[in-house]
Amino acid sequence: MTLMNPHLSDFGHDIYAIDSGFGRPQLDAVHVIVHDGRAALVDTAVNAGVPRVLAALAALGIARAAVDYVVLTHVHLDHAGGAGLLMRELPNAKLTVHPRGARHMIDPAMLTTATHAVYGEAKARAMYGDILPVPKERIIETPDGATLNLAGRELLFLDTPGHARHHVCIRDGLTGHFFTGDTFGFIFRELDVAGRRHAFPTLTPTQFDPEQLHRSIDRILSYGPQAVYATHYGQATDTARLAADLHRLIDAQVELARREKDAGERRKARIRDGIAGIVEAEASRQHWPLQGQAALDFFGPDIELNAQGLEVWLDSLQRPHL
Repeated sequence: MTLMNPHLSDFGHDIYAIDSGFGRPQLDAVHVIVHDGRAALVDTAVNAGVPRVLAALAALGIARAAVDYVVLTHVHLDHAGGAGLLMRELPNAKLTVHPRGARHMIDPAMLTTATHAVYGEAKARAMYGDILPVPKERIIETPDGATLNLAGRELLFLDTPGHARHHVCIRDGLTGHFFTGDTFGFIFRELDVAGRRHAFPTLTPTQFDPEQLHRSIDRILSYGPQAVYATHYGQATDTARLAADLHRLIDAQVELARREKDAGERRKARIRDGIAGIVEAEASRQHWPLQGQAALDFFGPDIELNAQGLEVWLDSLQRPHL
């Protein structure tokens, strides 16, 4: 299919990525699955990207009334911030979400507050806008093992915690491919080397759990998918290699955090500096186009968020488990 929209990528099998425009080019994808004239969207990006999503659907020849599902991998706002606004434009769509995330789509107040706590209110509002609620009757909860039928094409939902407790990954029954949200890490296209993709784990606060994340990655891999689709960004096919890299890099950051757990007021800075060192080493190891300070500048916001996630995780180890 020849795509006349510059923000669309065609991965075959009627699977597409829409570049939502959030942050920078090819940072935040809204994936589209089309089957027998019906469509599902996977993740929504943010409010500002909704016009671009609607324009891309039009370019694909998909009427708004033909979108059956808006599928959320999890409710972090770079994945779900545009859900309320987008649902107002798609009259027949149901929103699917992990049972832990459903209430946050019905009433986004707590989600908004948590996002403000991470980024600061002014920055969060500039990034995400006002988060609109979704009516309860338009929401389908998707616990582990749930399935949906897209005009005969089965979508299987797996509970995949580790990045967040409200995270699901979705297996496309036609191809066996997976839509992985953030569970398979960042697959930033700026790191491509001659078409070879590279992954880096995202450990953002407040629900990072390394053991669960390892298990979730292995669970996806156990299905033998020939491709995964990461929200950040797009299709990757060398899944076993990417999974091995993710396991290694999760362990490296967890080991760093454990070493610094008693560093007191200096702990976060030391963890942040340690992650920076891991990024520099990985850039050299994988021959990324970005090396040294350029890699650090590129990963700056994610180094900060991973440091926060590791700190919250360390603090959770000190709390009694009832």
